[in-house]
Amino acid sequence: MILTVTVNAALDRTVTVPNFGASSRQRATDAIALPGGKGVNIARALRRLGEPVITTGFAGGRTGTTILEELSDEGILNDFVRVHDDSRVSTAVIDPMSGGQTEINEVGPSIGPDEIEVLFSKLRYLSKGADCLVLAGSLPRDVPDDLYARILKELRAPNVITAVDAFGACLRTSLSGEPDIVSPNRREAEELVGYEFQDDADVAEGAEEIHQMGAGIVLIHDREGCVARVPDGKSRRLLRAHLPRIADVAATVGSGDAFLAGFIASWIHTREPEAALRLAVATGAANALQLGAGVFDQEDVDAFSRRVEIEELTV
Repeated sequence: MILTVTVNAALDRTVTVPNFGASSRQRATDAIALPGGKGVNIARALRRLGEPVITTGFAGGRTGTTILEELSDEGILNDFVRVHDDSRVSTAVIDPMSGGQTEINEVGPSIGPDEIEVLFSKLRYLSKGADCLVLAGSLPRDVPDDLYARILKELRAPNVITAVDAFGACLRTSLSGEPDIVSPNRREAEELVGYEFQDDADVAEGAEEIHQMGAGIVLIHDREGCVARVPDGKSRRLLRAHLPRIADVAATVGSGDAFLAGFIASWIHTREPEAALRLAVATGAANALQLGAGVFDQEDVDAFSRRVEIEELTV
């Protein structure tokens, strides 16, 4: 069983607005609203890939109630800590004419120390049956930056794979907890190491630096695939997984979450880097064909998997 944690859950709205522009009346041509936050999105993708998963975190107010009800309607097992403040609503506006994507993310509820302790109590119980623990997404208000590091250190177990998908200070501090897998996008990785990547050699060097900060497997992904730093006995391998740019992209919202879900769904069973990267890139690409984070067709995943190209990097 895979346990995902979303401390800043949201009700995510994605709307399609052709020729979107500021300061004018706009008309949406398509829209979808789903429970969200990165851990929830990963849970949805894992369930679509056939993996047993349960998701937890904080949910508050009427928005939190809606999130939990809709998760249950989707058949996603959940056990959230109910908090006083209202959970957030996030909106992504997709302009199919320009390919632009505008995201408006609320900050989320204020979380008290007692509510954090309730979460830790719940995690101690839920993690007993977990093969993998995924900590994903931003932190709500009044939550310390080192929350993920604290969870990783307390719940570390030899038979549980840990993964983090975060950014900024939250990602940086989480590395002291030595997660087995981290999955920043290219921009987030550049921010972490402090310089821009010009080519795959730079990305590979960045992945090695992030490993030295405390991560095990490092997956730095972009629109075309990823560069991965994976263990190979006492040494390491650097791999580039690439998928030629796809047509008919609806939205890339949640593609990074689907990417990580695909990697985990393969890695926990096979420990084969090429197979895991192939499924990761294919799942992320399939997610981009539809509105909704973690929403895709298995037929698209299978088709893209056959097209993913993997090469060894020598840097």
